[in-house]
Amino acid sequence: MPLVGTKEMFKKAYEGGYAIGAFNVNNMEIVQGITDAAAEMRAPVILQCSAGARKYANHQYLVHLVKAALEVHPELPVALHLDHGADFETCKSCIDGGFTSVMIDGSHHSFEDNIAVTKKVVEYAHAHGVVVEGELGQLAGVEDDVNVSAEDAKYTHPEEVEEFVSRTGVDSLAIAIGTSHGAFKFTPAQCTLNEDGVLVPPELRFDILDEITKKLPNFPIVLHGASSVVPEYVKIINANGGKLDDAIGIPEDQLRKAARSAVCKINVDSDLRLALTAGIRQHFMEHPEHFDPRQYLTPARANIKAIVEHKIKNVLGCNNAY
Repeated sequence: MPLVGTKEMFKKAYEGGYAIGAFNVNNMEIVQGITDAAAEMRAPVILQCSAGARKYANHQYLVHLVKAALEVHPELPVALHLDHGADFETCKSCIDGGFTSVMIDGSHHSFEDNIAVTKKVVEYAHAHGVVVEGELGQLAGVEDDVNVSAEDAKYTHPEEVEEFVSRTGVDSLAIAIGTSHGAFKFTPAQCTLNEDGVLVPPELRFDILDEITKKLPNFPIVLHGASSVVPEYVKIINANGGKLDDAIGIPEDQLRKAARSAVCKINVDSDLRLALTAGIRQHFMEHPEHFDPRQYLTPARANIKAIVEHKIKNVLGCNNAY
């Protein structure tokens, strides 16, 4: 099966009460772990590349790694997506270079400037059979080299979404309802202690999501910054020389609730990085004599597969979706 767009994926996800996992890829082992898990779980998947990934691995390497995965799993529906395209030129490069979906992130612009750049990308993308994700609102946290403070983050204003979608023609919309980029999504001061002494982050703004859903019925909504920062991998990293104190993620029950509503795409990046790093750190502590990358990347890749399987089953709910 060739690379596909996300329109049919999102239509089925909306109707089925699940979300598609959009997993960030940076190297071969991550691509392998994600697609092996998705194929085994019969779950459609979005592989997405950030500007940092394209800079690190090179656009052509990433595209051909994804195409290789399609040869290994020809039955697997896969969309190749640009995550956080900063400008028209970046989006055009990915459209011309084989991506089936792009995100233009104009959320740091004024409302009118965001509409203008998003509409320009939509017009070019649609003329080339590519779908477009836009964004309203701005998440806190670190995405590649961009750091948005909690003070500068902005929730999406529901009263703006109809006009934005109508004037731009986007195919899906990323919104800000309290998720955050990176592993350190919340400070302890933003959380509360539960009866077990565990820090619990504030609940996502489902009231905003509900208002947006009413204004945009049957329209696919996207959540960025939605890693749950799996405690198991944080503990493994810290037990093997790392230091990730107070790494607090999004509760998975809240993400599953979002996936049952209008949210058709949930982005996962930090959890993959944690899984990979945990596998490598643990392997080196257990086998300090090893130096062959195949030795330490094999368990790291297995961790990627395990976390993706977990997300598909327990968060996204899209197992056996094709």
